[in-house]
Amino acid sequence: MATIYTRGGDDGTTSLAGGDRIAKDAPAIELLGALDEANSLIGLARVNVVGSDVDDALAFVQQRLLNCGAAVAGASGVGVAAEDVTALEAAIDRFASKAGGFAGFVLPGCDEASARLHVARTVIRRAERAAARANAAVPLPPNVLPFLNRAGDLLYVAARYAGAGNECRWDPDAPRP
Repeated sequence: MATIYTRGGDDGTTSLAGGDRIAKDAPAIELLGALDEANSLIGLARVNVVGSDVDDALAFVQQRLLNCGAAVAGASGVGVAAEDVTALEAAIDRFASKAGGFAGFVLPGCDEASARLHVARTVIRRAERAAARANAAVPLPPNVLPFLNRAGDLLYVAARYAGAGNECRWDPDAPRP
């Protein structure tokens, strides 16, 4: 590609992996955008956990999010395997055993690392909702929906793990300022 711009999308369409043109507001394209946004925010969250076991898990999620996008776009030979979902479950269990089980909701923002992980979690959940909408229109490749669901769970427990000891607990009766 000689230049980044092709002018092909100027009419409100974009190309899929096989060359087919699709409207930029199609559910699959909405999903691809949400996956891209989630991947970027996970990258931002990694800045605070470089060289840790959390960083390793997040790098894996980023790689597989690109696989999800490629599969959704119709690329052949790329996807997410059931073993990838299982690997996320193992990582979730590891972080949860260290951070403790669910003990109520927490407020993002009591430390930078966990706040960034919570932001990435919310965007993964948006991608998961976009995936459900896209799947209703055209069935998604296998394991995309379970992978996104576990990725959101992983980001939650990773945020709890990264912020252990600094978490701000939700208090439904918090005093007014």
